[in-house]
Amino acid sequence: MSTHTLLGRTEDEVLWFRRRGVLQAAAAWAAMGGFGAAQAQQRSNIVAMQGDALLNGAPLRREQVIQTGDSIQTGPGSNLSFVIGNAALHVRENSRITVERGQTLNTIAILRMLTGAVVSVWGRGSSRQIVTPTLTAGIRGTGTYTEIFSEQSYRSYFCNCYGTVDLSAGRDSTTSQAEYHQSFWAEPQPNAEGRILTPAKAINHTDEEVEFLAGLVGQQTAWQIAGHKGVKDGSGYLR
Repeated sequence: MSTHTLLGRTEDEVLWFRRRGVLQAAAAWAAMGGFGAAQAQQRSNIVAMQGDALLNGAPLRREQVIQTGDSIQTGPGSNLSFVIGNAALHVRENSRITVERGQTLNTIAILRMLTGAVVSVWGRGSSRQIVTPTLTAGIRGTGTYTEIFSEQSYRSYFCNCYGTVDLSAGRDSTTSQAEYHQSFWAEPQPNAEGRILTPAKAINHTDEEVEFLAGLVGQQTAWQIAGHKGVKDGSGYLR
């Protein structure tokens, strides 16, 4: 495993993709044709699910379909992986999110996060957004990790694992172009230098889980394509 610092998360949470049931479910998902086939055959787009979750306030069942416009909440010890269009998402425990509808039923326009954490991979297409209480990220073909620290006044962490992302937080904004993990904090209040958007180190997610999600939508990460990895030291990202 490519190690990332754990901050308030457990190793078990970031190694979810290694579980036998998850690997079997992913192999079946690929063998059965992915999202397009699931839609045509009216099958569920949930790839893996552990524990309890709510869909629009009601208990989520494994055979259900998650659509744009839906709200999802995971409980303690729960997690959920699903695909909509060319976007694959893994929702960690104690998360509350809404996938807002874009130009089509199968296009997510906004991933709105209220609490928790999400690993996500987005295929190329129209610009989409990830929105937290302190951050807005405009994404295109990208891999990301986003986490909200609700106990720290909803401070947000965002990693552009690869791709191009337009970030804004308060009066701060920047464009991140990454092949290997450029990470940021979005603070609830300006720091001593008056900044809200600040560089961060990679925390709470791994290369392998991003690769896993990319595979669900028939993609590879930038480092897989390049055949090498960079340095994730949290420096040099803001201009």
